[in-house]
Parts: sequence; structure tokens; C-alpha cells
Amino acid sequence: MDQFIVKPLFGGDTIAWYTPTNVTLWMLLAILAVAALLVLGTSRRAIIPTRTQSIAEMAYGFVYKMVEDVTGKDGIKYFPYIMTLFMFIVFANFLGLIPMAFTTTSHIAVTAVLGFGVFIAVTILGFVKNGTGFLSLFWVESAPLPLRPVLALIELISYFVRPVSHSIRLAGNMMAGHAVLKVFAGFAQVAAIAPIAILGVVAIYGLEVLVAFIQAYVFTILTCVYLKDALHPHH
Repeated sequence: MDQFIVKPLFGGDTIAWYTPTNVTLWMLLAILAVAALLVLGTSRRAIIPTRTQSIAEMAYGFVYKMVEDVTGKDGIKYFPYIMTLFMFIVFANFLGLIPMAFTTTSHIAVTAVLGFGVFIAVTILGFVKNGTGFLSLFWVESAPLPLRPVLALIELISYFVRPVSHSIRLAGNMMAGHAVLKVFAGFAQVAAIAPIAILGVVAIYGLEVLVAFIQAYVFTILTCVYLKDALHPHH
């Protein structure tokens, strides 16, 4: 559908790696929105916070608590990276709900960069922190000895599938929701069923607002789980 088509901002049909596109624009807007909330919104901090400061502090506390609960104290030092991921995804998702906007997180090219970035980072961190002991993540010591090689192979395959599922889950959910909205909007043009279709659009839009936050949360908490595995592969 046309809402998922990548288009150059300044006309033309050829898209190179350096071509500014609608994806570039809306990713930049997401970054600017995050900066506006976390930097400008807290630049004049007060004991009695403004609404913007309250939202920024709630977001900070929400992600900080998530990182601390899942990864433990050892994972707190990686909080800035996880906070950046969460804020970018949640703003990209919400900006995509604006009429005529472009949902960057509906494209696998964007979510794959995020997913594989997490995978590569935690894998390198796992070996840096634990050396070859990181491989114990794949060796299930609690299982009977004859089953351990089979389980190790299964664990290894599931480990390398992580970045694929991590990225496809986010892109698939965002794309599916917007596609359903498009379908209901098309039915709204038919006079006989227009009222029902409009109610459907409102209901689906409300659901998409919830999904936009939930998908950012799911992506972030899975990142925390993978980080925990890298820090504590023996657990």
C-alpha cells in the first residue's frame, strides 16, 4: 500500500543510500521529538514539575526500573542505550499514527538495524565479560547428559533467531495495524456501511495507540533479557 512506499523527498525515482526520503524525515522527527522531551522539557527543572517534565521523568523512571529489575545492578551502566532504544521506538510508533505520516518502524530495514544492533552488542559484551564462559549459555547443565548436545544445538539456533524475531515482531505489528486502518478507511467510503466503518476506524486507532506503546515496551524488555544473558550466562 502507498502508506508503506519509500519516496525521495525532493522528487525523482532513484533512491541511493544517501537520498533523503520520507523514512529519513520521520526518523529525524522522532529524534527531534525525543530531544525536545528529554532535553528541552527538563532544561528548567523544578520541584513542582511541568507536564513535560513529568512525562520525561516518568519515562526515565519506567525504563530505569525495567533495566534494574531484569538485568540487576550490573545492567544499570547500559541504561542510556536501552533508554535511547525505547524512546526512539515509542516516538516513531506514535508519530506514525498522525494522519498522512510515515511509520518508520513498519519497515523491516529500520527494525532490523535496531534488532541486529542489540544482538551484536550483547554478543560482544557477553564474550568480553565472560570469555568462553559465555558459551555456557547454550549448555543446559540441569538436563540429562545425553540430551545436553541436542539442547545446545536448539539453544544455539534460537539464539541466532533472536534478531530476526526481535525485528520482525515490531515491524509486523506496526504494519498490520496500519493496514487494518487502511481497510476500514476504505469501507468508510461506502455509504451503506460508512457509520460502522467509521466506528471500526476509531476502535482500531485506539487499539493502535496501545500497540504503539506495547511494542516499544516488548522490544525494550527483550533487549534487557538478552543483556541479562550476556552479563549472567550461567543463570
